[in-house]
Amino acid sequence: EFGSCQLHIEWAAPESAKGESQGRGNSGVILMGLYEIQVLDSYENVTYADGQAAAIYGQRPPSVNACRVPGEWQSYDILFTAPVFEDGKLVSPAYVTLLHNGVLVHNHVRLLGAVRHKQVATYRPHPPKAPLRLQDHGHPVRYRNVWLRPLGE
Repeated sequence: EFGSCQLHIEWAAPESAKGESQGRGNSGVILMGLYEIQVLDSYENVTYADGQAAAIYGQRPPSVNACRVPGEWQSYDILFTAPVFEDGKLVSPAYVTLLHNGVLVHNHVRLLGAVRHKQVATYRPHPPKAPLRLQDHGHPVRYRNVWLRPLGE
């Protein structure tokens, strides 16, 4: 479990690009089990803006599509500032800075809250530390070289 952290993670979508939109290499890196960074084969694959690779899912698209061709290893370097709650109320929201394959795609972006499918993200009080989760949509996405360094502790 962790709160604010620096995370490095490498991932690869399937080499053969089959399907379209969210049907190609769909997965996710879910910080604190609540805040999702989308993993998707977005190389020459049109989908909705806040659902493409490196999007803060359902909240904000990346500033640029930095995806490599299917099958190649990709990297996310994430600086995550966890939200702070006091007496059940949000005192400070979460923030994300994200580099996709070394390209800055989010710079200290304020999150709207925890990910919600087809609904506006909202905050709900939670502990200051929670697990990192990797989402599975049944696509053979591979991960390697995952490391996390707690920040501010």
